Amino acid sequence: MIFKVIFMNNQIPLLGITGYSGSGKTTLLEKLIPELIARHIRVSVIKHSHHNMQVDKEGKDSWRMKEAGSSQVILANDERWAIMTETPKPVSLDYLAQQFDRTLTDLVLVEGFKQEPIPKILLHRQEMTKPLPEIDEYVLAVATNYPLEIDRTLLDINRIPQIADFIENWLHHFHGAR
Repeated sequence: MIFKVIFMNNQIPLLGITGYSGSGKTTLLEKLIPELIARHIRVSVIKHSHHNMQVDKEGKDSWRMKEAGSSQVILANDERWAIMTETPKPVSLDYLAQQFDRTLTDLVLVEGFKQEPIPKILLHRQEMTKPLPEIDEYVLAVATNYPLEIDRTLLDINRIPQIADFIENWLHHFHGAR
């Protein structure tokens, strides 16, 4: 099964939060992460962006090292560190997930990467002009703000504790299956 392959390579469960732009993925994650942390689940996030992004600031020393040709630059202080990597081609979700420290992370929430074969919670709002996206075999649950008859768990997108309960139960099931 594909779930097992991805998890065996990474050892940290990945759970996608997917939906159209404007469905509330980032807003949900902003509320969900503290709820999961309060339940003693150490959460990390991979966020996919369709935009060109620049983590560093033009003219700063670390930016200058990148501009000079360094393939990776680590910027560090006493509170945090970040590694910036220049990639000539896109990297896989599995590769990105392997970059997390397993001693600091129990769960990786993945925003975007909707085509990846990982377990997902699909978000949709009634006021969206686009119809509900296809519910494929990787969608574990659908979070909406309207009633819906589906063959998956239906979650209320506005009830963060309910979504956290679902994730916590899924996570316990995942660890029990390993």
